[in-house]
Amino acid sequence: MQRYEITGMSCAACASHVEKAVAAVPGVQSVSVSLLTNAMQVEPAPGTDEAMLQKRVCRAVEAAGYGAAPADDTLAEVLEDTETPRLKKRLVQSLCFLVPLLYLSMGHMIGLPLPSFLEGGGAGALVYGLLQLALTLPVCWINRAFFVSGWNGVRTKAPGMDTLVSLGAGAALVYGIFALMMMAVGLGTGDEALVLQYRHDLYFESAAMILTLITVGKTLEAYSKGRTTDALKGLMALTPQTATVLRDGQPVQLPVSEVAVGDIFLVKPGEAIPVDGTVAEGVSSVNEAALTGESMPVDKFPGSPVSAATINQNGALTCRAERVGQDTTLSQVIRLVRDAAATKAPLAKTADRVSGIFVPAVIAIAAVTFLVWLLLGQSFAWALGRGISVLVISCPCALGLATPVAIMVGSGVGAKHGILFKTAASLETTGYTDTVLLDKTGTITTGEPSVVKIVGTRRVPDKFLLSMAAGLELRSEHPLARAILQRAEQDKIKYTAVAAFEAVPGQGLRGKVAGKVIAGGNADFIRQTCVLPPDLEEAGQEMSRNGITPLYFSLAGSPAGVIGVSDVVKKTSAGAIAQMKALGLKVVLLTGDNEATARHIGSMVGLDERHVVAGVLPAGKEAEVRRWQKKGRVAMVGDGINDAPALTRAETGIAIGAGADVALDAADVVLVRSDLADVPAAVRLSRAVVRNIHQNLFWAFFYNAICIPLAAGVFTGLGITLNPMIAAAAMSLSSVCVVTNALRLNTFDPRNADHDAPPTRKAPPRHPAASAACPVQRPNAQEVKTMTKTLHIEGMMCAHCEATVKKALEALDGVESAVVSHTAGTAVVTLTAPLDNAVLQDAVQAKDYTVTGIDG
Repeated sequence: MQRYEITGMSCAACASHVEKAVAAVPGVQSVSVSLLTNAMQVEPAPGTDEAMLQKRVCRAVEAAGYGAAPADDTLAEVLEDTETPRLKKRLVQSLCFLVPLLYLSMGHMIGLPLPSFLEGGGAGALVYGLLQLALTLPVCWINRAFFVSGWNGVRTKAPGMDTLVSLGAGAALVYGIFALMMMAVGLGTGDEALVLQYRHDLYFESAAMILTLITVGKTLEAYSKGRTTDALKGLMALTPQTATVLRDGQPVQLPVSEVAVGDIFLVKPGEAIPVDGTVAEGVSSVNEAALTGESMPVDKFPGSPVSAATINQNGALTCRAERVGQDTTLSQVIRLVRDAAATKAPLAKTADRVSGIFVPAVIAIAAVTFLVWLLLGQSFAWALGRGISVLVISCPCALGLATPVAIMVGSGVGAKHGILFKTAASLETTGYTDTVLLDKTGTITTGEPSVVKIVGTRRVPDKFLLSMAAGLELRSEHPLARAILQRAEQDKIKYTAVAAFEAVPGQGLRGKVAGKVIAGGNADFIRQTCVLPPDLEEAGQEMSRNGITPLYFSLAGSPAGVIGVSDVVKKTSAGAIAQMKALGLKVVLLTGDNEATARHIGSMVGLDERHVVAGVLPAGKEAEVRRWQKKGRVAMVGDGINDAPALTRAETGIAIGAGADVALDAADVVLVRSDLADVPAAVRLSRAVVRNIHQNLFWAFFYNAICIPLAAGVFTGLGITLNPMIAAAAMSLSSVCVVTNALRLNTFDPRNADHDAPPTRKAPPRHPAASAACPVQRPNAQEVKTMTKTLHIEGMMCAHCEATVKKALEALDGVESAVVSHTAGTAVVTLTAPLDNAVLQDAVQAKDYTVTGIDG
């Protein structure tokens, strides 16, 4: 993908013309131009000489009347606002000449005196006009960019906003010069009446005021556009400029740009981590809110990854640099948001189609307005004023900015919360989702086996069983062995490695401690060493029914117990799925596991059997996506590697578990936190952005539909007319209103589920020719607003405990349902009415269980 900086664009018509010019260049596969960032992305066709294509693209843009240069990819350049200072300088210079001009031309209206030689007719009137011209010409020169751009638009048959402004200001200037000439004629012929007539018809102040007011609007617009990157600038501000790197064993302060992969760097408490890396020594907690939006610090220890711009909180860390410069997670985040802003959302196509004919239509309307008023007997000056008003009040900028400003702000908000949309289209279409398909391993579950249940015997207590099992599993490389060892370390259980270790493939392990044989494995393997009692058999079978893998153990020929290992459901999964349902989404679990395990996991997170599809291999998930697409739009949530075909097939592919690798090719959306709760957050943010775009487009169309007839004098019969200067002020403010409305998205919290409600509108048809601005009613929208709360409960040990807690909660008024899991230690409660947390807590604790916290 090639990136270019484009200069000279002023409105959506300009961006559209640049796109058409570049699209016609041989070797260009696709092109997208962003008016907001003045940037262009070009995708070369396969086999194209990119260096030669770059030259052809720049020539095509220049032939179209604009400037183009390969973009500097440094992040500082991307975020630097160079437009606002330049416009401010132009504005100040213009005001230096405009203020005395207004004093001369309009001061007498408010009682300000003029020098006596400028009053009345005669030579004084001519000097009066010449002074105004002398003050107007510098304003025109200072703002000559309008005229240059406007003429280029006419020359290339692609008029834009600057064409309208230059025509309006130019017409006023030319008419003023014409009036001066008529005054000179009157002075030469002694016709005092002619001199006085044109003395009051000078339009110089209108020309200067139009240019200055449009510059005011452009300055405010540029300032507001600069604020759309505030979220990313905040991230950049967190990145330290220096790093403490070990050189020959000694700490040395170096600029971050000089840190290389493999360098060892030190991070003291309170310091920002300079580059991405891995902890080599030390233990600490790191605040990763800059990248994930998560306020809770994350514990770091040797082997843990760390990212640039995150804050080390309480312990010194020694780290090895893994990604530096443009390769850090922060840099990838900023590039993704930048590139998303340079792409176009489907909704933008409506504005593009309108803007393509907007400017020529306005010029035609202005000409017709001028001629009609002349034919109706109005004076030339009055008719000209109406035509100029039509030119300068029309605002194609508002149409062009309606979509990209909302996309830029929305992308920034997502980045701040660890939700990365790779294109503008993905940011728009995520909110149109009807069905969410979820991979199980690593998405709903942690993806790593954990010990969830220990059942010892009277002869072998639970702690001794875990110590014995850890000693046996110490020399095994099986994932289930790692789960047992982690649990022993977590519980601070001491253990000793066995002697005479033997692994029996597919069955189990054997070894000796103090001369006694220890064995562990499946039931058939243990039966070779002892007889399993009914209680242990039943405990193991119950684990299997619940999707837990039972590992049986024996000691010296006698049964010792059974340990259950399972891929644990994430604490946030059940609550996240409940939030998706509250948003009106259908949620389906896809897994390659067996039917029993899949159904158990589904029941733990609130999914019934109809929405659990088991035994699906990664290659088969793509077929499931196609099957569900027959019923609506699909979002596929997976790990971005095994699920790549399904992620690509779905309308929205969401990669979870991405960690620092935020540039997964198959996904449209990347969740940096690896948290399923960010799926409903992404949907909320998408819907908020689409609402904002609809508001902006409505304002842009409404503004032009009302103001153009008003400027044309349609309401003159009601005593309502519009001065060209007021029209220019209105035009300036229209774009500012659109940008300001988009900036409201900065206050939106995508993780706040308080105002969740199913959408009342759905996406436009997927056919490419269909309009993207015509949403229709969603037939299955829920009418009752629901809320969810997740209770964290200690003390539940089995299915009976689950049933007891479920019954207690569902007996409460306002509780629609409760999904309880003893393995996850949670109860997800769906409410139809607000219910105090204390009531929920009391209901559970009355059954002798402990509530440790309530989310939601």
